Amino acid sequence: MRVFITGASGWVGSAVVPEFLAAGHEVTGLARSRASADAVTAAGATAVRGSITDLDVLRAAAAAADAVVHLAFPVDLAHDGRMDDAVAADIATIEAMGEMLAPGSAFAIASGTAGLAHDGVPATERDRPSPGAVIATRQPSDDAALALADRGLRPLVLRLAPSNHGAGDNGFVPALIRIARSTGFSGYPGDGSARWSAVHVRDTARLFRLAIEGTPSGYLHAVAEEGIALREIAESIGGHLGLPVRAVPMEQVDEHFGFLGMFLKPDTPVSSAFTRQVTGWRPAGPGLLEDLSTGHYFTPGPNSAG
Repeated sequence: MRVFITGASGWVGSAVVPEFLAAGHEVTGLARSRASADAVTAAGATAVRGSITDLDVLRAAAAAADAVVHLAFPVDLAHDGRMDDAVAADIATIEAMGEMLAPGSAFAIASGTAGLAHDGVPATERDRPSPGAVIATRQPSDDAALALADRGLRPLVLRLAPSNHGAGDNGFVPALIRIARSTGFSGYPGDGSARWSAVHVRDTARLFRLAIEGTPSGYLHAVAEEGIALREIAESIGGHLGLPVRAVPMEQVDEHFGFLGMFLKPDTPVSSAFTRQVTGWRPAGPGLLEDLSTGHYFTPGPNSAG
């Protein structure tokens, strides 16, 4: 199968590309820079230079593919506070690629789970976020992807856990470590009972492959651990750094954790029972706390937080 992947050199993409290649698929990856193109090529895939706003480039790449995995998102716009513009650009990207695929082709996008759960009940693949949930801002992208079913495509939305961990991670956990180092303590919000779901990045990559290879349309959850208390994560970080661990009052969470605060305040347990049933996916990587215990998050390297 010929698979076109956006975000191919990113954190998740760098695991997804070799997963597809190892299964015998032909992979083409979108690369915005020379460095990204070199990384895609080094992984064994074919690089296509361009960005996710280069719609003609995307159309041509999708037309030459049998399936699309869309991992990229216009984060520059989002970080500038222009989330509506970012989502609008993402929808244009989805529609541009979707219109070029042949009927029956698979089209998978990455979404999220932050704030999806309600009243502490683990969210399922059938749940939609409440209007105030963190991930609700990206719901229009999910809807645009799922609407491709009207064209005869097989759309899939993979909701990713807040922590896709592993050696080289540059996401939320390294951010927590940087904050702990800069403030002199490892903090957790409120009483620390709020939970994050988690998954090893290699398991996420495997789920994308299984989804593309034959899963019916709809939502899937890339979640290996349903919920880990944030206090436990803070305690692991504090133990490795030799720093005290203490609560951050809820009214101070945004000030203390910055942008990360919005992802720390809600209790977000997430189930992947349906996903495992329909795909046969069985996460095999280490859990988040086990991954933290190996120490690679705290040593100099690509994911070093110091």
